Amino acid sequence: MPYYIYRIKPFSQLDQLSAHESFADATSQAKALRLQPDLPGTDKIKVIFADTPLQAEDLLCQVRTPGPKGDD
Repeated sequence: MPYYIYRIKPFSQLDQLSAHESFADATSQAKALRLQPDLPGTDKIKVIFADTPLQAEDLLCQVRTPGPKGDD
């Protein structure tokens, strides 16, 4: 399964930027994209592991509830 890199704009607009077979490649590109000066402050760069781009977009759009508080 590949790692997809997405740019998330306000109002949950998703733009697939690339796909990588290894996490190291995907995360290094995502970090470089986050440092670009032309990236608006409202946009986010995310790496997601999924079977297909459709599944990746579905996972990115799901609302996640926080886990239980621990004794950290």
